[in-house]
Amino acid sequence: MNARPAPASLKRELGVFGATMLGLGSILGTGIFVSIGIATGAAGPAVILSIALAALLATCNALSSAQLAAAHPVSGGAYEYGYRLLRSELGFTAGWMFLSAKSACAATAALGAAGYAFHLAGLDGGNLLRWAGFAIAILLTLLVLGGLRRSSAANIIIVWLSVLALGAFAVAGFLQLPQAVAGGQFTPFLPQSDSIGGLLYATALMFVAYTGYGRVATMSEEVVEPRQTIPRAIIATLIVSALLYIAVALAAIGAVGAEALSGAAGGDATPLETAARALEVPGLALPLALGAVTAMLGVLLNLILGLSRVALAMGRRGDLPPALGQLDAQSTPRAAVLLVGAAIAGLALIGDVKTTWSFSAFTVLIYYAITNLAALRLPKDQRLYPRWISMSGLAGCLGLTVFIPLAIWVAGLALLLGGLAWRWLALRWGPTSNPNGDKNS
Repeated sequence: MNARPAPASLKRELGVFGATMLGLGSILGTGIFVSIGIATGAAGPAVILSIALAALLATCNALSSAQLAAAHPVSGGAYEYGYRLLRSELGFTAGWMFLSAKSACAATAALGAAGYAFHLAGLDGGNLLRWAGFAIAILLTLLVLGGLRRSSAANIIIVWLSVLALGAFAVAGFLQLPQAVAGGQFTPFLPQSDSIGGLLYATALMFVAYTGYGRVATMSEEVVEPRQTIPRAIIATLIVSALLYIAVALAAIGAVGAEALSGAAGGDATPLETAARALEVPGLALPLALGAVTAMLGVLLNLILGLSRVALAMGRRGDLPPALGQLDAQSTPRAAVLLVGAAIAGLALIGDVKTTWSFSAFTVLIYYAITNLAALRLPKDQRLYPRWISMSGLAGCLGLTVFIPLAIWVAGLALLLGGLAWRWLALRWGPTSNPNGDKNS
């Protein structure tokens, strides 16, 4: 067996506040500016319940992620946890599903940023939307290769601008909420057909919107004192984002109704701007659209950085080509960034945020099911929370997959089987050494 040199480590620079802002920067983007409209199409006004249910499930998953990241503070998230605590096949599945899910989320962010930018310019994106999303993904990938990082200060500014714009929108919507209720904007509250199925499908869609907190866990190799920092940052991120999501959903549905909100998500991917214009409050729509563009560009940047770290971890172990596991002289995983950027740009060419977001819902639920399963295998001395939390998260993730459309199931399973086939070939014909000492290989 040929020994390999230990891979270079990333620098620990993030504290509690910076990690919390990083999590909010990942959540307060596509999830709130686009996915609320998508989920409303499935559940109608009952999307408000879906947001609350998704927050509860996200909390279970967050606590599982927090204790795993505290016990194993390395890049890679559930990919590493699966290898260390479960089986190599499940570790690979987690990494593969994470790359797939978050690439689809990033493509949705690129399309959403393009849609809001077109509206800011007074243009109808139409068929150009997909190409604009493609170009945005390529541009940010090149900027990351050039050394661009979202600094802590820039991230805090963008998060606060987003919170202020969304807060102003929520207040304006709340002032008109009595008239909206009287006018029947929330009636019927549940869809007339398959109300439970629609509610739970919307819950799956909104669950994806919360999973930006996982950005903190996947960056755990760069967090100071991870055992204390990671749980605090993740929980703070979820509390703030859940309250804001519910407030914005109430305001948006009250402004235009569920049907119009859903239609705006499926068109130019600009549901909140459509709702803001309907409120007819001077000076509201413009800062909201600007906030949407900057927030989603920030999300896209965060995802390129985070996904490249997972690809880096998979390359280190040999589950992806070994070149992806290398850092350049500036400690940048250049090959991993290129792979991630190409995948995101390709998915953006689908041009339909409902498809990309639904696909991310299926794959991210599989990823977090493995996360919870790994948390159940933690030794007692490393466990921070009761086992029932991880058991609830596992059951919730697997249960929600039942309500994902069949076409998404087929695409997700085909992708998973393709990944496992690649891994089998890599193990059969590639190097036999394992730099991380996987006991289950």
